[in-house]
Amino acid sequence: MVRLVLALVVLALPAPALADAVVATQTLRPGTRITAQMVAVDPAQDSAITNPEDVIGQEARVLVSKGRAIPPEALAAPTLVARNQIVTLVYRKSALRIETEGRALTAGGAGQIVRVMNNSSRATVAGRIAPDGSVIVEQN
Repeated sequence: MVRLVLALVVLALPAPALADAVVATQTLRPGTRITAQMVAVDPAQDSAITNPEDVIGQEARVLVSKGRAIPPEALAAPTLVARNQIVTLVYRKSALRIETEGRALTAGGAGQIVRVMNNSSRATVAGRIAPDGSVIVEQN
C-alpha cells in the first residue's frame, strides 16, 4: 500500500520543463567558425543557449559532438589575429597616429588584448584587437 501511494505521489509531481536547446548538427572541432547549417534547435534538450543567432558566427573553443547541446563556455569570439601573424600596430594620441608592423605573439578576437612584437624595434607591447584586425596600443 505504501508503495502504491509513493508511486502515485511521484507520478503526480510535475516534470521539469525543458526549454529549446541549440544543438550541433555535426561535430564541431575547436577553432571551427559556426554557421547556420551546423546548428539546429532541439526542444527535447535543455541548455542556456536557446537562440541559434547567439551561436552563429562564434568559434568553438572545445569539441562539441553531433547532437549535443552547445554550452556557452564552449564558444568564443572568432579569431581575427592568429599567433605569428603580421599585424598593423596603431598608436593614437590626440591628433597623432603612428602605424607600424608587428608580429602577434598570441591569438585573439575583436576586443581582446594580445602581445605583439614591433618588427622595427623588437619591443613587445600589448594592445587591443580592433574589428578590422589591427592592434591598438594605448599608453597608460
